[in-house]
Order: sequence, then C-alpha cells, then structure tokens
Amino acid sequence: MATSLVEQPILKMSAPDLRGDLDLTVEETRRLLELAIDLKRNASAYATALQGRSLSLLFEKPSLRTRLTFELAIQQLGGYAVSSIGMIGDREPLKDVARNLDRWTQGIVARVFSQETIEGLAQWSRVPVINALSDLYHPCQALADVQTVLERFGHFEGLKLAYIGDGNNMAHSLLLTAGRLGMHVAIAAPNGYGPNPDVLSAAANAGVQYTLTSDPAEAANGAHVVYTDVWASMGQETEAEERKRVFAGFQVDDVLMAQTARNAIFLHCLPAKRGQEVTDSVMESAQSAIFDQAENRLHAQKALLLMLLR
Repeated sequence: MATSLVEQPILKMSAPDLRGDLDLTVEETRRLLELAIDLKRNASAYATALQGRSLSLLFEKPSLRTRLTFELAIQQLGGYAVSSIGMIGDREPLKDVARNLDRWTQGIVARVFSQETIEGLAQWSRVPVINALSDLYHPCQALADVQTVLERFGHFEGLKLAYIGDGNNMAHSLLLTAGRLGMHVAIAAPNGYGPNPDVLSAAANAGVQYTLTSDPAEAANGAHVVYTDVWASMGQETEAEERKRVFAGFQVDDVLMAQTARNAIFLHCLPAKRGQEVTDSVMESAQSAIFDQAENRLHAQKALLLMLLR
C-alpha cells in the first residue's frame, strides 16, 4: 500500500500569494506536484488537513472546472468555501473588499478579467490570494497540466510542448511553468497574436527554452504534448469572427497530430470549440488526455491550498 505524505511536513510556499506562475519556485512546483499525486492516491488521509478553514471564491467570469474544483478541494480537506459572482470592486473599492474578506476567511481565490485586480487583492489582503485566471496568467490550470504530463511521461526534461493558437494567458503560464520544469515550449501563433513580450522576457530570464513560430507544423514536429485553447476568450466576443479568419490555419487536427512524437498526448484547458481550434476526432482520440487534465485541477489545487493555508 502507498504511504501517504500527510504525516510529513508540507513545504510552505515562500511567496504569500499565487498571483502568477513565478510566485512558485521550481522546487516548490516539484514538491506541489509530488503532493498532488499523493493527494490523488490517498485522498482520505488528508480529509481533515484544513479543518475549519474557509475560502472566498470571487468570480468575474463564469466557470465550471475552476469553481467546482476549488469548492471540492477545500471541502475534501475539511474546510468550506463561500462564493460570489460579479465585478469585483463595482459596489465598493477593491481595497475594502479585500480587507473584509481577510477578516472572515483564510484565503481568497479570484477569477478575474484583469491582472491588476489580482495585484490589488494581494496588496490589501492579509490572507493568501490565488489567481484562478486573469488576462495575463492561468497558473492553477498550468499546474494541473504539468501534473498530467508527469503522470504520463514520468519526467519533464527532454520533452517538447507545442502550444498552437493565441499567445494568451494559457500560453504565458505554460511557458513559465512547463518551461521552468525543463520542457521545451514551442508556440505557434499568427503574426500579431504572440505572447506578451514582458512574459517572454521573464521566461528567458528564468532559463526557459522556447521557440516562437507562425507555423503550427514546425511547432508540432516531434512534440510530446500538443496544447491548444479557444481562439476568442471571454471578453473578446466582438473579435470572434475576425479571429476565426486569422486562426483558420491553426486548428489541431489528425494531420497535425501525425507529426508529433509516437507517444504524444493532446491537452486543452476547456471549454473547447470543437471544429474550430481542435477537431472532434482529436478530442476523442486515444491521445487525448483532456479529462485526466481536468480531473487534476482538483488535486493540484488541493496541494496548492495545503502549501498556502496549512
């Protein structure tokens, strides 16, 4: 029988918040993944690890996976969550919202339109703030993604991750998380839709090996992981038709997957627009690990909560 890590000291994050991927060091990320895998195998051993702790969930954007997995994560660790949907700071200043919540709950999870909102919450709150998605980063999703890669391959070094599509928050977090763990990240995006230059600079300073191209086939060639996201994210609805035209050659299909490594897997942060950024045949193929990936949101976030709140 596997031995649980629950009786061992859990590494405390050096940063007080998870505002973005760089708030976790490489060693902390590796320890978090080790803990997440143990939580997945031995969930009952952690059932009271955060007993009596509470978590505020603030959502400016609708959510299926993020909201449910954070609610379940804190509940399965013995705590509970309270949630609110709406524009943060609309009715009262952000600094007042943060200083109310830190009197009542032991952590704040926020899914927001702007990274500035995350930074403001972290500035004014005395309890940990977790970025559950902003326009710049999606660190919790990236943690689940690399957990899925680790489960499939057993290592990161020497693996190539091909990201096909918009150089958005998901591309940023994969660069900073998968890249710092030792994967080569190849991003194929149309000209003018690449990653934020400041994020690319941060990745380079962190030693990330990456390739930028406008050719999906070049990125996918020999890749062990192929990743894509929707072409128009929430808040970009007015650009949807134009983006369909621009990204028309960036669909992940069977032809593109045939250029990858023999044991390659396909990942998508979901929800997917089947028939746009990815075909239904790829989503339903034996190479698709999208539901393992979605499940791992729960386990990776449980590990994160333990490292921040325990």
